[in-house]
Amino acid sequence: MYMLKAEPPSGLPLLRLAFRPFYLGAAAISVAWMALWWLLLGGHAALPNAMPPVLWHAHEMLFGFVAAVVVGFLLTAGKVWTGLQTPRGAPLAALWLLWLAGRIASVAAAPPLFAAVDTLFLLTAAAIFATLILRAHNLRNLKVVAVLVLLAIANGMFHLGALGLTWADPLQALHGGLALVVVLISIIAGRVIPAFTQSATPGLRLAEPGWLSPVSVACTALGLALWTSGMAAPAGAAVLAAAALLQALRLAHWAPMAGRGRPILWVLHLSYAWLPLGLGLLAASQAGWIGESAGIHALAVGCIGGLVIGMMTRTARGHTGRELKVSRAEVTAYGLVMAAALARVAVPWLPPPLQAMALLGAAAAWTLAFALYLLRFAPWLLSTRADGRDG
Repeated sequence: MYMLKAEPPSGLPLLRLAFRPFYLGAAAISVAWMALWWLLLGGHAALPNAMPPVLWHAHEMLFGFVAAVVVGFLLTAGKVWTGLQTPRGAPLAALWLLWLAGRIASVAAAPPLFAAVDTLFLLTAAAIFATLILRAHNLRNLKVVAVLVLLAIANGMFHLGALGLTWADPLQALHGGLALVVVLISIIAGRVIPAFTQSATPGLRLAEPGWLSPVSVACTALGLALWTSGMAAPAGAAVLAAAALLQALRLAHWAPMAGRGRPILWVLHLSYAWLPLGLGLLAASQAGWIGESAGIHALAVGCIGGLVIGMMTRTARGHTGRELKVSRAEVTAYGLVMAAALARVAVPWLPPPLQAMALLGAAAAWTLAFALYLLRFAPWLLSTRADGRDG
């Protein structure tokens, strides 16, 4: 951690730190793309690039929406982690426009152009973050760099597979990308959730065994790698089950009940609880007891979606000079994302007549959650900090 010298405000507020344009863009594209996804499912719209709608939806939620939040968060936190200036002004605008070009290309460009633009964004973001970490000799975060680079590679493999230029299965690449985001969350959340819990709870001192964090992250990574690679199911099931138990034990050491009266805190604990649940469901699918869908959506909607809305509200409040106390709109958004996760995970076990209703309910809840985020935070993201400082 480095101490930063206070700087006077300068430049367009939207382009002062990466969280501003990327959180704004992520929330907006999430709302728009979820609405389009429902039109595609109902046969009321079609993609001009002939990509199967299921692949488009999964790609855009992972490598469009989630990737924007990850890049916005890392290039904001990186300034604190390294003490170095991160992209702002014109360079930040160029990076954000590259991301936006990828989203437009996903629905309006020929597949080769979509692949080129979209792949270039994550590769560029990974290079910027890696350069920042290496310049600061911030060795602790080299594993974050590695995950970000692998995420860029997974995105590239998706496009090569979709174009038929390699043996890679686009769906397998998507599973790999999901696994990498889960591992990244496991690393970052292990730092921030205990720290936020302690700072919000006077007198609380959290302590977990020194081996628990690295072993749980490593076991999670191995289990997801076995699942993604399609290797022997018994081994994958055993490792995923062990990872689920380790992650549940890890969460228990973070005193989750300490945040029950603070929504900005309990949303992080509750969202992280979807991680061991999702790993356990994937273990069950590897054992042949259930399908993969429940585990995938527990991780994607419950864990990733919940932590995204929780961190997007918390970091945006902090970095725009607002109090870390959420409004009813934000609490409602938290509840809607959790409801979307429950509905989507439940789909495979529902009678066929109710499955479409659950899918529609999950999509509507997700859309409304991020629409509420836009209504609340867009004015703050577009204007200077409340305390007049730069950032």
